Amino acid sequence: MSVGAQDPSVSSFYVNDSFYGDLIARFQDWDHDRNGICDPVERDAFRLLLEREARFLDQHKYDDWLAMLTRECVYWAPARPGGGDPRTEIAVMFDDRRRLEDRVFRLRSEFAWSQAPASRTVRMISNVEVFEYGEKDRRMLRSNFIINEFWDNEIRQLVGWCGYDMQNIDGRWLIRAKQINLINCDRCIRNPSIIL
Repeated sequence: MSVGAQDPSVSSFYVNDSFYGDLIARFQDWDHDRNGICDPVERDAFRLLLEREARFLDQHKYDDWLAMLTRECVYWAPARPGGGDPRTEIAVMFDDRRRLEDRVFRLRSEFAWSQAPASRTVRMISNVEVFEYGEKDRRMLRSNFIINEFWDNEIRQLVGWCGYDMQNIDGRWLIRAKQINLINCDRCIRNPSIIL
């Protein structure tokens, strides 16, 4: 086995048929009231986690943000309403850990032309809901968002909702998968080079 073959920063080894199968299953038919968690303490803890993620991204604290993700993660913005299957359908973004780290590296370089100058963003997170999903150490989250972006003397908004597959590792909740559902995902979207 080559050096780095099992390092998700170097190789996409974990993005296989089993991973895709689990991803698609988790993001279908999960956000039902019967699975909802009403405990205000747990809901507030996850709300704070999503607000922290938004702050890290707005402040370009990408290392702090990457630390919120599991080592074997995926960041998925489908190009059709309802999600679909990333194995057979085009996505606005479908990044594994290696690709996310590449994206962060590029944003920090002087060669990210679509981010020269860097976007200024403010994210608004609301309607945070928490759902059980069959395992004690896993939760599904749903939240709405508005991202206000100022770039090149223009302000635009990206609007939609996110689904999160959360995993508890050593007492800490981390993002295993994030699905970003833009309400206009099937229309022309100017280069979303900022991390949604």
